[in-house]
Amino acid sequence: MPVILGIESSCDETSAAISVNGTVRSNVIANQTIHEKFGGVVPELASRAHQQHIIPAVDQAIRDAKVHKNDIDAVAFTRGPGLLGSLLVGTSFAKAFALARAIPLIEVNHMQAHILAHFIEEPVPEFPFLCLTVSGGHTQLVLVKSHFEMELLGQTLDDAAGEAFDKTAKILGLPYPGGPLIDRHAQHGNPRAFTFPEPQVPGLNFSFSGLKTAILYFVQQRQGKQADFLNVHLNDVCASVQSRIVSILLNKLRRAARDTGVFHVAIAGGVSANSGLRNGLMAMGEQEGWQVFIPRFEYCTDNAAMIAIAGHYKFLAHEFVGQEIAPIARYAI
Repeated sequence: MPVILGIESSCDETSAAISVNGTVRSNVIANQTIHEKFGGVVPELASRAHQQHIIPAVDQAIRDAKVHKNDIDAVAFTRGPGLLGSLLVGTSFAKAFALARAIPLIEVNHMQAHILAHFIEEPVPEFPFLCLTVSGGHTQLVLVKSHFEMELLGQTLDDAAGEAFDKTAKILGLPYPGGPLIDRHAQHGNPRAFTFPEPQVPGLNFSFSGLKTAILYFVQQRQGKQADFLNVHLNDVCASVQSRIVSILLNKLRRAARDTGVFHVAIAGGVSANSGLRNGLMAMGEQEGWQVFIPRFEYCTDNAAMIAIAGHYKFLAHEFVGQEIAPIARYAI
């Protein structure tokens, strides 16, 4: 009955979690509000905040799980991908904790962990399944054959879907983080009010840079003709933008399902918390005859529960690393 401490510090959330025999007992997330006034994550400030938050987060996770530090059998941590300074804080803490307790150390790929978040709670998908992983830094279509055998079918060639949301929010004058605000405004708007182009990218890859530029030119043109355009039409613009980003994602996902013949379909990553994407996936799932899997909101964004679960399966497979391990900013599946 392994007890795993999970550590996540890839970007601007410091998170610690405890899993006991594959069941998450606690999941503590310390958010960093300092980045809001800069309109995006400042790497140096993020790493400093991780240093302040990591010990209290781990302590709270252990308390919430009602275990003792002596009960912990291994430490799992995010090795990458992510901001190197942020990753260094989590990696250093994990190495020190494991060394002090003389317990195994488990490195985890952040993107694999997002996919394995589907195994935190029932129901869980059967292998093989397709997973659309969408976040601020990544947009990937993955064929998941086992817990750690994953084939990358397609990915973004430039901006990720989360970047498209956040950069659009900046164009619209919304504060950071803007993605959730677009979702909120979209719920009160007409998704057919305005039309934005769908990039013609071959295969199962994605591109969002052209869409972002089209949105910028659209807003500039409309505001040139009507100074209060965004004040009047903000909800409709948000709904139309969100509808296009979601359609780009789901059209590729449908193609992947038809190409592979796999109809167990999942989404993961921070953007999978978007209501338009969740509702669109459910609707497409009914049309296509898919069995759809969507994590709970708290397991969509960056969190240590997914790291602990990935660590659980690696512990069972005896996949440990030594103290020479170092974080890496780019880490392919």
